[in-house]
Amino acid sequence: MKSAAPNMSLKSLNKAYQTDYSRFLPGAMYNVDQRRQKAKKILAVLADALNGKMAGLRVVDVGCSTGIMTAFMAGHFGMTVGLDIDKEALAYAAARHGSQGLFFVNSDALHLPVADESFDVAVCAHVYEHVPDAEQMMGEIRRVLKPGGLCFFSAGNRLSWMEPHYQLPLLSAIPKPLAHRYVRFMGRGEEYYEKHLTYWGLRRLLSGFHVTDYTAKIIHDPESYAATDVCPPGSRRQSLAKLLCRVAHWLNPTYVFILRKDTP
Repeated sequence: MKSAAPNMSLKSLNKAYQTDYSRFLPGAMYNVDQRRQKAKKILAVLADALNGKMAGLRVVDVGCSTGIMTAFMAGHFGMTVGLDIDKEALAYAAARHGSQGLFFVNSDALHLPVADESFDVAVCAHVYEHVPDAEQMMGEIRRVLKPGGLCFFSAGNRLSWMEPHYQLPLLSAIPKPLAHRYVRFMGRGEEYYEKHLTYWGLRRLLSGFHVTDYTAKIIHDPESYAATDVCPPGSRRQSLAKLLCRVAHWLNPTYVFILRKDTP
């Protein structure tokens, strides 16, 4: 994570962090191979949840950033819309990935500019911790999904040993005032913006949906879910991940859920 300009106010930093996120984390947002690998995982989970019936569906990718993942997924659906507040990232997306059936829209995740019940599928991949109000965002996702529609939702755990954005141990687990001092002391920024939740906090956040937890499925069968890069079959990492799922699922660093909007 890059350090921001020291003369910016914390309020300005918070706003810039949302609207210019791709500038804060360019190595991840513009890494084509890495983003496409993530998209493969999302597609594998959605294909399983939808029994392979993806053709013709309308999809919205909330927090699409540079659109690399969105574009990779678009060929499997009928129409795909990528939404993000980061104008620079969207300009990159539109210039490189815009095509028939694929659209990019500048939008706040808390106020999605689409009609009620207009999408079959939503994707919200590691976005919740970056928005000011995750509950409002999930309410918007529920609003725009058709009855019976699905949302792919991946999320980091507040109790993770290593904070993934700043690569600092226990950063997300400690109180915010200490976290701010921690990132400043380590020269990683002026403030720790992310708002991670624990496993139980995530389940409360997602209480408006029927939730299927795919985390253990992916760990036990990484080949079926394009996850061999993070969980190599037969490896020590996989064995430890299986053990953690069995005895302390609430400590898993990352979760993958499929959310279903109930039918009336």
